[in-house]
Order: sequence, then C-alpha cells, then structure tokens
Amino acid sequence: MGLCEKGLEGYITSECQHVNLKNDWIPIKKDCVVKAIKDLDRKSEVLFLDEIPAFMSNLSNAAKENNIEITQSAATVQTLVEILYKIASISQTIAISQTVMEDFLKTVNVIVSDESKNTWEVLNNGFITRNESTKLLQAIETISDRLSDDSFMIKETSIQLNRTRIENSFTETSSLPNSTTQIVIPKVEPTLITIIVFTKLNNALPTRITSNNDKKTSENHINGDVVVVRVNKTINNISFAFETTNTSLKNPQCVFWNFDLDHWDTTGCKVKRSGNKTVTCECDHTTSFSILMSAIDNTALDYITYIGVAISMASLILCLIIEIIVWKSVTGNDTSYMRHVSIVNIAVSLLIADLWFIIGAATANPGQPTPVNPCSAAVFFIHFFYLALFFWMLLSALLLLNRTVMASSQMSRAKMMVIAFTVGYCAPLLIAVITVASTAGAGRYIWTRDACWLNWDESKALLAFVIPALTIVAFNLLVYIVVVCKILRRGLSAQPDESNALIVIARCVAILTPFFGITWAFGTGTMLTPDFAIHVVFATLNSLQGFFVLVFGTLLDRKVRESAKSLIKDLSSHRTQNTNPGNTGSEAIILKTRGTRVMDSEVRRSSVSSSVSAASSSSSGSSTASHTALKA
Repeated sequence: MGLCEKGLEGYITSECQHVNLKNDWIPIKKDCVVKAIKDLDRKSEVLFLDEIPAFMSNLSNAAKENNIEITQSAATVQTLVEILYKIASISQTIAISQTVMEDFLKTVNVIVSDESKNTWEVLNNGFITRNESTKLLQAIETISDRLSDDSFMIKETSIQLNRTRIENSFTETSSLPNSTTQIVIPKVEPTLITIIVFTKLNNALPTRITSNNDKKTSENHINGDVVVVRVNKTINNISFAFETTNTSLKNPQCVFWNFDLDHWDTTGCKVKRSGNKTVTCECDHTTSFSILMSAIDNTALDYITYIGVAISMASLILCLIIEIIVWKSVTGNDTSYMRHVSIVNIAVSLLIADLWFIIGAATANPGQPTPVNPCSAAVFFIHFFYLALFFWMLLSALLLLNRTVMASSQMSRAKMMVIAFTVGYCAPLLIAVITVASTAGAGRYIWTRDACWLNWDESKALLAFVIPALTIVAFNLLVYIVVVCKILRRGLSAQPDESNALIVIARCVAILTPFFGITWAFGTGTMLTPDFAIHVVFATLNSLQGFFVLVFGTLLDRKVRESAKSLIKDLSSHRTQNTNPGNTGSEAIILKTRGTRVMDSEVRRSSVSSSVSAASSSSSGSSTASHTALKA
C-alpha cells in the first residue's frame, strides 16, 4: 500500500504480479481523493446549520477549481456525493435559499459532466459503490423539498431549475443547449412547484429497470433529459415531451426512478406519442422522470447483412477461381489482358473490403460507443479497399476510352500494368492515409457510436470516401456515353477477340459503376438516418456486389464461357478414357477375332464359288464337244 500523488489524499493498493518476465507491483485500487475535497468532507462531519451557506460556497469553488482531477477520480466523486447527501439530510429543518441551491447545483454540474462518464461507470458497476448515483438523485430531491417560498430560476451549463407558483395549469420548456423538454400540467391546485431539468445526469444514473417489457439493462439507454418534479400537492396528470439525444434508438419507455427498488420503473407512466426526435410521456405522479430507449432490433438486419456479405464473398471467390482456370486462354491480346487484370483486382479489393466490413460490423454495438483501436483498423482497410474498387473501375473506363476513342495511342503491356497498379492502389492508399492523419489525432476519425465507419458529425471524414467515389461514378458514366456515341457514329474497328473484350468492359462500366455508386449512396444514408428501410436496402445491395462482379465481369464474357466449356469438355473426355483403361486390349482382341472369322468365312465362300464356276465350265465344255461330235 502506497501514498497518493501530490494534491491527493489516501492510499494506493498494489499487488505483486509477474509481468514481462519479472515481478512488479501493479496498482489495483486507488482510494485517492482531491485534498481540498477531503478537507471539506472532514468539515461536513461537524457542520452547523448556520455554516451551510459558507460551506456550500467553498464546496462549489473547490469543485470548479479541481474539476479535471475530480471527474477522473472515482473516490473523489464518491466523496462529493456523500457530502451533498449529508447537506441535504441536515437541512430538513431550515429553508434553503437560492444562493445555497446555486452552489449545490454547481457542484452537481461538475460531477455529472461528460468527462465523468467513465468514472460513474466504475462506481455503478462496483459492488459497494453502486448506490452512489441513487444517493445523488435522492439528495437532489430532498434538498429541493426544502427550498424557500421565493420564486427564482437557476441555470448552469447542463442544469436548469425553475421554482415558481402555479394557479391552475403549468407549461414550461427547457432553454438549455440541445434541450427542448416540455413539461405540461393541465390542472393543479394553487401551489409552489420546483422543476429541475438535467441534460447530463444520464452520465451518472444506471439503466437498470423493471417493466412489463422485461428488457435487459445492457439494451437500454437514457435517451433524453432527466426531469425532477417536486410539488406538495397531488398531481394525477403530468406530461413530458422529451427530445431524444440518439435518434437511432427505438422502443421508448417512460420511466421514473423508484428509490424503494433502486431502479427505473414504468408504473403509472406510458408513452403517449413517439416520433423520430420526440417522445411524449404521461404519468400520474411526480418524482424524477426520463425515457429509456433501446437499439433497433437488428436481428433480421444482421441476418441479411452477414448472409448477404457471405454470398458476395462466395461469388468473388468463384470469380477468382474461374479467372485462374481460363487465364491463359482469354488473355491473348493486351486489351483482354488488362480487362481481366482489372476484374481480378476489383474482385480482390471487394473481397478484402467485405471481410473487414464483417469485422467492423461485429466490433460495433448499436447504441454503444465504438471501440477505438479495432474499429479504427477496420475503418482504414474498409476505406482503402472500397476506394481501390472504385479506382479499378476507373481504370476499366480509361482502358475502354483508350481502345475506342484513342485507338492509335497504344502502350506496352508493362507500362499499362505500372500505371494501373499505381492508380488502382497508390491513389486510394494516399487518400486513406491523409484522412487518418488529419482526423485521428483529434479523435474524429471514426463514428463515435453505433457503427464502424468514417466520422461525419465532427470532422466530415466521410467525404474522403464519398467525393472520390461519386467523382469516379460520374466520370465513368461520361466515358460510357462518349464511347457509345463514337461506336454508333463510326463503328468498332477491332479484331474479334478485342471487340469482345471492349464490349464486356463497356457492359461492366455501364452496369457495375452505377450499381456500386447506388449501393454506397444508401451506405452513406445509414450513417445519417436510423430509417430501417434504408438499412435493409443497403444490406441487400451490398450482398449483391460480389454476385454482380461474377455475372457481368466474368460469366457474361463469351470468351470466358467458351474457354470454360472447352476445358470442361477436355476434362470430361480425359476422365472417360481414364475410367476404362483395362478394356481396350480385350476389345481389340475380340474385334480381331471377329474379323478373322469373317475373313475365313469369306475365303470359304470364295472357294466354293470358284469350284462351282469351274464345274460349270467343264460341263459346258463337254456338252459342246458332244454336240460337235454328234453333228459331225
């Protein structure tokens, strides 16, 4: 156990661990409290009622002066909550003035800021300290009940308090930055009411809940302001119109904090209306209210995405296998050679990009902050390889332009390969590296929540993909129009094999370029809107990218089909010969034997015919001689 750093008071507990082939003391727990806060904590133990105003002034000043150290120290935040809880408890016999309440809320404003979010996660997940957030909310409600009868308003950066007298009905709209929460009480007896709106209290409060929906804590998020309503009259109807902070979350639940159960509860509250940016709740009691929302049910979308991308990857692998098999027979001229080089690199780029797309999708959780390191790596490679896909499509268009419009300008195969790989990979790599260098240092490279992709809100890094991609789509379509006009006017003067290659290139440019462009237009849309239909369309189109490359880049090429058929036919013939190798000799012997028998039969038949002919001749000769003799 060791002492804390300078300016802190407490102890650091360390444990001896074996690290890097040696034993070392590793800190496992830090109970270090800012010294100024610890001194005030000791003072609060013996505090008199008339000392509360001066004490609260000193506390708020100390919190403001040490806000950085406080928000990073769980022990200090815990100590401040204990102090506020004590102040609220001992003030039950006095009226709290506006000045004391201002100092109280200034202190709360520090410990619930965005900088303290990680600290509160540590406290809420701790076995002993998990009730600190409940203590803080209870202290706020308790001291609000002891406010003086004066009407006044307090406004901090993330807190707004309105203490006012109402006669019949009440309506108020928050005027805090990024907050337009509206509170409406249609009917109430004349009384004093206190309304406190917190825009950052969600950083401190957990999301555990008991409701009829029985949703898991990890799926819910406080997606709006937290509103505390304190009134000493019974109210049976109060409504809240909450502006949602994360529009990608759905399934709203209107809740209040149940101190008896120590979690959010839906009893007595219901959702009246739910829009894209506003949720209206109605409740039949007063306490601390907010809305819990959960991420879109992505089960169906996940199936579409993963199965679709798997189909795309399988199509690309099949495309590459076919290209390897028919490569020698379809790359006879330079145009065909470069066409197949382009389609192979398009398939490789898309295959690797799809692989990183799956990794990025598995890394990001809807409604949750994206993990920086794995997500940054995934985004870099997705950005690079999808850009490479578009640049290889650009090279296909340039090849088409060169072979039709500028037919006299011929380059060697080696020179074309150097230009192709420089443009196809070096240009997108340069864009990807510049994007990282200009945004990653400020933490604005990737999307902060929900998805692994280039940031839009803070740095507009997404433009580093959108602008090159859309520029290439527009240029390729222009090239296609120029080439078609040229062919219609003058015809296509090229050898048959080269003509086939140019036709296939033109088809790819005309179909794949706009298809890729439309796909990623919807892909960009998924970053800007939570609309489920856009997510489904993008997932579907994304799954077809590899299939379209296979069909339009490979299968519809006549030379590829002919070469594949020829190879299959040769393979089938060879297999037939190898299937019955032992029958050839016996079949020859049988044929030979049959032939010999036929020949012997023919010989015998010939001999018989000759004998008959000879006998006939002899008989004819004898008859003639006899006739001659008789005549004589």
